[in-house]
Amino acid sequence: MVFLGLCCSLFIRAQEVSKEQMQAVYEEVKTPHKYGLVLAPATDSLKLDCPTVFRKGRNWYMTYIQFNGSGYETWLAKSKNLLEWKTLGRLMRFSDTTDWDAWQKAGYLALQDTKWGGSYKIRKEAGKYWMTYIGGKDKGYEAGDLSVGVAFTTGSLTKPHEWKRLPKPVLTSHDTDTRWWENRKIYKSSVVYMPGNGTGYPYLMYYNANGDTTGNKQLRWFERIGMAGSYDMQTWQRFGKEPVMMHSRGITGDAVIQRMDSLWVMFYFGAFWEGREQEAFNRFACSYDGITWTDWTGEDLIKSTEPYDEKYAHKSYLVKYKGVVYHFYNAVNKKDQRGIAVATSKPLGKSRVNFPGN
Repeated sequence: MVFLGLCCSLFIRAQEVSKEQMQAVYEEVKTPHKYGLVLAPATDSLKLDCPTVFRKGRNWYMTYIQFNGSGYETWLAKSKNLLEWKTLGRLMRFSDTTDWDAWQKAGYLALQDTKWGGSYKIRKEAGKYWMTYIGGKDKGYEAGDLSVGVAFTTGSLTKPHEWKRLPKPVLTSHDTDTRWWENRKIYKSSVVYMPGNGTGYPYLMYYNANGDTTGNKQLRWFERIGMAGSYDMQTWQRFGKEPVMMHSRGITGDAVIQRMDSLWVMFYFGAFWEGREQEAFNRFACSYDGITWTDWTGEDLIKSTEPYDEKYAHKSYLVKYKGVVYHFYNAVNKKDQRGIAVATSKPLGKSRVNFPGN
């Protein structure tokens, strides 16, 4: 009887995170002080998106993606203090038009130290740094088939240079094992090193996609977050049949995973949910095993409040450094100008960076 009770206790513990723990996470990560834009496009024809922030030596770096009207490329920026950033150059650019990913290369660094308040360093696998990316051959804003590609480098992590890419995508919407919710397009992916998790794979990919099997055109654009696993960063196997995080309507996407003591925390964004059809905002969920997630039901972590993010405030990347939480996010104003902003847990002043013409 004691053994049965212990098994039940462990099962419940793996399934749900208590309200008290969820509240504690919220109190730890909340950033009520908006500093403002830290990277803005040089012209209205450019749009910046999806920051990934990491540390190397004494400096901070950020990969981000840029849309120029034709498609996505991946860029690199540098900072000494997490508030003032300078663009260094490109990591992945448009390529030969015969390539499967010729006009879309939106990259996200993989295998960062997941410890909350930790080193935020990027680890190597097989002597290489790795990046997954949205790839596609068609011009336009997220046009045509979009799949997950894998890029790598044996060179510097902090100097702009063209990363090498595997010749074919590792996950597509046309694979034989594609699930119902990902049979149209696959979007952002986030890869973490999570040994001892419940899947058996040391490397886990969380990614969002859209699709359906109902024929309902309204449902086809809804996005949900699912999982895949790998032993070597090059071959990926889907895990489970259902999404690990979804909502009844709209977008649930762009997961970023960090570790807080015994909890895994997934920072993600929501958009166009029922009752919030015009909004995009940042949320979180928690898990003990990286598979089953408890969704936060309280206040948004980030939402629209300022002129520079009055249309959308979404897509998270959080860093805790020297007692301060920095929440980087995508800011979109009513002119559809798109840049990267930050909010902090303590007041650190106001940014002087503005959108063009503001």
